[in-house]
Amino acid sequence: MAPINGGAVFLDRDGVLIEDLGLVTQLEQVRLFEDVPSALRLLKGHGFLLVVVTNQTVISRGLLDEAGVASMNEEIRRRIVIRGGPTIDSFYVCPHHPNASLSRYRMCCDCRKPEAGMLFRAAREWGIMLEKSFLVGDRMSDIVAGSRAGCTTILLQTGAHLAPPIETKRPVDLSIRPDYSCRTLTEAAQWILERS
Repeated sequence: MAPINGGAVFLDRDGVLIEDLGLVTQLEQVRLFEDVPSALRLLKGHGFLLVVVTNQTVISRGLLDEAGVASMNEEIRRRIVIRGGPTIDSFYVCPHHPNASLSRYRMCCDCRKPEAGMLFRAAREWGIMLEKSFLVGDRMSDIVAGSRAGCTTILLQTGAHLAPPIETKRPVDLSIRPDYSCRTLTEAAQWILERS
């Protein structure tokens, strides 16, 4: 189903929806931020699709398989709904890493952020207009991916935004700046709605 207003809000997972505890491999580690359900409800209520785009190196390191990550994503979706939030429309996961422990995931792909492959795929599959879409992330790799896809970008200042760039096939372009920076998903949602 195409979004009502043509656009989507792309969301990083760790650091945006749940606390970033490093390599999350168990359901007990999933800690949803308190404001996530209400912030997502605001966005969904204004016609945006909600699409998660996440790099998951736990797969490439052999710490959790793809089915395990999918189960964790379903649990995140369920917890959001239980707390009064809307359903996440889709999760897109990049399992690859240039130096993966498991050889089948060792590649320079087009989906690992800062590449924009997950956003382009979602746009094709859901009929999303990227120029009417937003990306919310907590790392510069998120912001660069959103910018490459033509989205308006928002950087959550969680501390991870100051971390060194992740390992990628081409360097993260640090000259790219977010369109807006804030501390919470609620602030991001309010800013998005003011501009939509």
